Amino acid sequence: MTEDYRTERDSLGEMQVPADAYWGAQTQRAVENFPISGLTFGRRFVRALGVVKKSAAQANRDLELIPEDKADAIVAAADEVVAGEHDDQFPVDVFQTGSGTSTNMNANEVIGNRATEIYGGEIGTREVHPNDHVNFGQSSNDVIPTAMHVAALEAVKKDLLPALETLADALGEKEDEFDGVVKTGRTHLQDATPVRLGQEFGGYRTQVEKGVERVESVTDHLAELALGGTAVGTGLNTHEEFPERAAEYISEETGLEFREADDHFEAQAAHDAMSEAHGALRVVAGSLNKIANDLRLLASGPRNGLGEIEQPENQPGSSIMPGKINPVVAEAVNQVHKQVVGNDAAVSAGAAEGQIDLNLYKPVLAYNFLQSADMLANASETFGEKFVAPLEANEDICEEQVEQSMALATALNPAIGYDKASKVAKKALAEDKTVREVVVDEGYLDEEEADEVLDPETMTHRGILGQD
Repeated sequence: MTEDYRTERDSLGEMQVPADAYWGAQTQRAVENFPISGLTFGRRFVRALGVVKKSAAQANRDLELIPEDKADAIVAAADEVVAGEHDDQFPVDVFQTGSGTSTNMNANEVIGNRATEIYGGEIGTREVHPNDHVNFGQSSNDVIPTAMHVAALEAVKKDLLPALETLADALGEKEDEFDGVVKTGRTHLQDATPVRLGQEFGGYRTQVEKGVERVESVTDHLAELALGGTAVGTGLNTHEEFPERAAEYISEETGLEFREADDHFEAQAAHDAMSEAHGALRVVAGSLNKIANDLRLLASGPRNGLGEIEQPENQPGSSIMPGKINPVVAEAVNQVHKQVVGNDAAVSAGAAEGQIDLNLYKPVLAYNFLQSADMLANASETFGEKFVAPLEANEDICEEQVEQSMALATALNPAIGYDKASKVAKKALAEDKTVREVVVDEGYLDEEEADEVLDPETMTHRGILGQD
């Protein structure tokens, strides 16, 4: 052993651990056993682990199951983990034992050693024991899914939903701002009947708002906590009041409502709630992808595309073409969608696996869910603030294009019939004339009647034109 290391022990023997590390032998074994991806749990999940360990210590203290002074030291150490003071002490790779035992023991050892210091002992002496005190009445099999639900619900409630509301508000502002701009509608990427630009943005706003509703509708099952089931769901070695008390402390710490799982066997053996909730995230990602794609099309050009809206100049778009501006923020949203779809495949596959009394894909479920939630939150807020909010309508182009549209002939159907209207549209296209010009030239309508029937703004409202 060198001065840079100290000796820690577990049931398998001695391990050399970095002298300045709070983790112990089991964490060190995991670091050496799983050099898989370099991916480790981030702030959100580490915070949740701290919340769970703090709440468990408080419940066990109330129940007089661990000494009060040691429980207080655990609470103090866990508070530091919650606050992010020890994030660098969680080095275990995401791809590890399927129960997440390595990460649970990582938390137990870090909190145990730091609590030992707070208690007045020396690090490594286990005066506050990682198993007997920090993990009392718990198992990795119920701690990790509990932390998973705590982290997931916090990510959704505190980050994702507010970010989606920010985006919805930005789209709603453009809905109002663009309400008077009449443009050509498009179906199958072909000209269709007129629509107001504000109506299209209203559709986008509604799409995001319905996404909020979808996500909110799946949060109730995330509020169920597996804590108290211990190894297989029976609750062996834990007090009958422990799950409810711990859940109350978790609720107090997070400001969110959590409760004991309806069935501990289901909560540990299956993770359908994670799959269900991530499915809602996937739908939201698809909504954002569709909106981003539409805005890219509407802003295409600026001279040889649709050019109906003017995109913000977020950054130069090309290393070779001077003056080129690309819809970079929208493209980032598109890429987030692809990552979330991939994550959804991992989450749904992992949630459907496991054998008998334990799902063995907990770490990868947690990691992928939280990555999706974080990316969607960041993408939604960035999209709303940096791309949607600065958008401007190109009213001249919209007006010019709508007047040239063949689809205006649709409004002629009630007035002159489908066959004559079709003839007008084809002749207008062949002779490079407007529908208005041809319908008057053919004598189907006079100029005053044509102006009334072919008013683009009127066409954006429900009703039948050209009837007495």
